[in-house]
Parts: sequence; C-alpha cells; structure tokens
Amino acid sequence: MIRLVVAGANGQTGGAVFSAAEKDKQLNLVGGIAEQEDKARKIYTLLSDVPDADVLIDFTTADAASSLIRQASEKGLAVVSGTTGLSDKQEEAVRQASETVPVVRSGNFSLGVNMLLALVEQAAAKLDGFDIEVTETHHRRKVDAPSGTALMLGKAAAKGRQTDLSANGVFARHGQTGVRAKEDIGFSVIRGGGVPGDHTVSYLSESEIVTISHRALDRRLFAEGALKAAQWVHGKSPGLYSMKDVLGLI
Repeated sequence: MIRLVVAGANGQTGGAVFSAAEKDKQLNLVGGIAEQEDKARKIYTLLSDVPDADVLIDFTTADAASSLIRQASEKGLAVVSGTTGLSDKQEEAVRQASETVPVVRSGNFSLGVNMLLALVEQAAAKLDGFDIEVTETHHRRKVDAPSGTALMLGKAAAKGRQTDLSANGVFARHGQTGVRAKEDIGFSVIRGGGVPGDHTVSYLSESEIVTISHRALDRRLFAEGALKAAQWVHGKSPGLYSMKDVLGLI
C-alpha cells in the first residue's frame, strides 16, 4: 500500500483530502502536517516527524509549499501539490524538486475542470474576434486571487489564441481604463460565503455570448482527484506532471 502524508491537514481542501485518505483502503495514511499537532489524529507540525512515507500531498500556503516540497524531494517522496499563489521563485523551487522526484502540480484536481481546460483552449482558437473574460467565485477564506484554476483557464485561452497570458492578462479595472484591447483576457474575482469554486469563461462578440462553466458542489471532488494523483505518481520517474498526465488527457 502507498504510504501517504497530507500537508495542510486542517485546511479547507487539505482537510477534505486527509478525511478521504482515512477512508481509502488502497492507501496507508501515515500522518498529516498542520500548524497544530494532534497526535491522536496522527497530525504533526514537521515533515521530519512523520513516519516513513511514499507520497506527500500538499495543500498548504505559498510560503510553506516550496519548502515542504524541497524537504520531500530530499527524503525521496513523490509529491502531489495543489497549493496556489506561488511566486515565480517558489514555482522554480518546485521545478527543481521535480528533477529529483516525480511531482504532480495542478491548480485543480477536478476531472471536469481539466476537461474544461481543453474546451476553453479550443473555443479561444475558433471564436476569432470574440473578447475573452474569466470570472471566478470562491469562499471568503481564500487568500489568493485570481484562483489557480482561473489562471489555468486564462493560460488555456491564451494558448488557443497563440499568445501569452503574462502579456495580455488584465487583472484589475478601476477608473478611466480606456477602450478594451482586442487581445485582453480579463479576470473578475468574487469572494464570499462558503463557495468551493465556480469558474466561467465567457466569449463575447457584438451579437452573441458563449460561456463555458464549471461549478464545484463538494470539496470531495478535489480530494478524490488528489488521491488519484497520489496513486498515479508513486513509482513514476522524476519530472513535473499535471492532471492531464494523471487522467490520460495528453
């Protein structure tokens, strides 16, 4: 059985992963990592305190993730990371770790979202002349914006348009913004309540609007995807993988 440790075990998504792993008979949950230790639940504050494991699932914070993944690579653990909001430097640390161990990195572990990415890219390529806008809604406790999934959708749209999101992404509008540029890919962010995650990509012309959407109804869908990724990544060669690899969409 694959020996699993879940970092962020007391968080929103990490907690759902931890609970799902406890019930999964194909996995051996050896422990979790959180800010507060709870030995009764096998939750520790440091990766070095956790019994030997094969795979680390990371749903922590941007500041914690790159360090945890580096530690995991030094211990020879495969990694599944869903932490969002990492800086370029932190993403580079993850990439470096993937030279030593296999790492599945994704802003979203939902099967539906990963299918949505393919549709968004295709629509962006075919709907020439349409404006593209990404709207996302999450619970009030989410600390990064736009969400990792929204950025993935923006990158998919940019790929379809054969452009670069870093050059054409518009993340704030206020005051006299001027006329919308044709190449813009705009983002709108809503925060409130307990919404697990809603994402919509809209394609707008003078005469019609096309929308492609995904709504998460339960955090279990992210947990199920993360556990599937953990089973898939165990035993793989070092490298940086995505959920497209896990789901066979490549």
